[in-house]
Amino acid sequence: MKPTASLALIFLLYINFSQAQQRQSALFGQPTEEELSMTSFTQDPEAPAIILFEQGDYQFKKLNRYIRIVKKVHRKIKVIDAKKFNNAAIEIPLLIGDKNEEKLKNIKAVTHNADLKKYVGDDKFFTTKQTEKRNVVRFTFPDIRDGSILEYKYTIVSPFFFNFNGWEFQQDIPTVYSEFTSEIPGNFKYSIALKGGRKLTVKEERIKKNCLYMDGYTPADCHLTVYAMADVPAFKKEAYMLAKSNYKAGVKYELREFMDYTGLKHKYSKTWDDVEDEFKTDKNIGRQLNNTNFFRKNLPENILKISDKLKKAKAIYTFVQNHYRWNGKHRLFNEVRVRDAFKEGVGNTSEINLALINALQASGLDAKLMLISTRDNGLPTDVYPILTDFNRAIALLTVNNETFLLDAVDKQAPFGVIPFQDLNIKGRVMDFKKGSYWHPLTPHKKNMLYVNTKIKATEEGIFTGTLTEVRTGYIAMNERKHIQDSNFQDYVNEKETNSSLHVSELKIEHKTNLEKPLKINYNVALETELIGDKVYVNPYFFETYFTENPFTANERNFPINFGYPIITTYLISIDLDNKYTVEQLPENKVIKLFDDIGECTVIYTQAANKINIRFSFKLMEEKFPVKAYQGIKDFFGKMIDFQTQSPILLKKK
Repeated sequence: MKPTASLALIFLLYINFSQAQQRQSALFGQPTEEELSMTSFTQDPEAPAIILFEQGDYQFKKLNRYIRIVKKVHRKIKVIDAKKFNNAAIEIPLLIGDKNEEKLKNIKAVTHNADLKKYVGDDKFFTTKQTEKRNVVRFTFPDIRDGSILEYKYTIVSPFFFNFNGWEFQQDIPTVYSEFTSEIPGNFKYSIALKGGRKLTVKEERIKKNCLYMDGYTPADCHLTVYAMADVPAFKKEAYMLAKSNYKAGVKYELREFMDYTGLKHKYSKTWDDVEDEFKTDKNIGRQLNNTNFFRKNLPENILKISDKLKKAKAIYTFVQNHYRWNGKHRLFNEVRVRDAFKEGVGNTSEINLALINALQASGLDAKLMLISTRDNGLPTDVYPILTDFNRAIALLTVNNETFLLDAVDKQAPFGVIPFQDLNIKGRVMDFKKGSYWHPLTPHKKNMLYVNTKIKATEEGIFTGTLTEVRTGYIAMNERKHIQDSNFQDYVNEKETNSSLHVSELKIEHKTNLEKPLKINYNVALETELIGDKVYVNPYFFETYFTENPFTANERNFPINFGYPIITTYLISIDLDNKYTVEQLPENKVIKLFDDIGECTVIYTQAANKINIRFSFKLMEEKFPVKAYQGIKDFFGKMIDFQTQSPILLKKK
């Protein structure tokens, strides 16, 4: 083993560091008097708990003639409000490989209550197999009270050099001090990136001589680093944002290559050309794309005879979508057997969508595999291929120079409309002939809620009539899922948004025909209260798409991502039937977002004995930077005011 520490690491840390502060330390099982007596946290009075101290120490060690990564973790948590604290259960993931697996060692956990200590017993640590590639060790702290200190430590011994991972300095509760140290031999090259935008409080780097010995080889030098952050605020989730993992403060390590004892280099950070070559022979992805003959034999003859390419593609998509039942498993690089899944009619995400790609190709259509990372999985790295960033495979279809994104797993997804969870900026199209490339995960543009209601005054002071709702795109997808998951009567009851509204004779059209808009019709009866000879009528008595402003904070930390454009139109007709006169009609209003990418208008008209209202809301873009927050906040605030602060005053004749 040759000492090459000077060339060991390629850093991608583009940050400015202030003067380094002093490191902190803690001994396990010995909380300080100050920590035990703490009853509140002034920096965040609403926090149910705080992390007093946490440290990760990752080193390469020689264990029984093998090099292993030894990961030591120590964490100490102060509980302020036990009733609001939801992190008593701890999970520790462990990877499983084909021949090796990660091992958990020396785990200890204790609850401190003043001078009392209650340890988690050895029989209270439970190991379960979460997936074929992952075990999880779980335990729960006992006897948690206001003021408790929860402390645990453990060691993971890992044979997987690619799974160095890194460290998160920020959690869902505030952190007083978080430190990560590493010792990496010079023959391992990692790319290191600081994420989350926060500055390090401590940054120390130096070469540690002769840190790793292997019999018969020259001792290796190590690159020793210490990264720490102090007074890290709790991560606060914001409305309409992508995955928290994109923004939490942390440091990420990705193995690029390492040199073994013989001097042979092993590359982990490959080019996309390397990945494409591997995919062609990979048994889980590459080979599973070579089943076109199987699907040509198993597709219905009437589908294969369709001459129009787009109609044929839609028929194949519907066939695959209806043929399979999703087994609830997300798989990408393992457990993918397309033929077996087709025969059983049950499959994981990759088996269903690879079947779709094969079936489309078997019909002479241009369909390609597209790797994506779902919204909750975080954004994929685009500097170089990191296949573990991806967790789903979908199809990209090109017909008559028009591209369509397809995901047949979701039975509520129409052709060309991928599920909301897939809308995560971009994915990688694996074109094995011309080379792979990034392609935007563009949402369906026509996402509309249209409401048309006509009500008429009666002698009893009740307004009765009909209401029709029409939904398209993602708005229709969401409602179809809600209908599927709901009891019918419960669904009807939800339409009664307040005690004065009564709904009857509800009917649903095109519940399963995904190619048509979802249409819901029902009768309404709106009770009003007569005060003297006056009555107020709220024209927006039905369920509107937005019922409140989702943006109420003074400032925004992360970009806004709605996922898709939104259009809502409400047409309201009120027939007074010569029983009322109009005392006060709200003014017409209009508000626009910058660059005309959003608009909300409301127009009131009175003709003879009728009132007509047209409310229109349009949000033409789905992504907005942080700097646009105040404009978005004001726009939504005024839109909600249009709906809630505009009653119509009538006078009884």
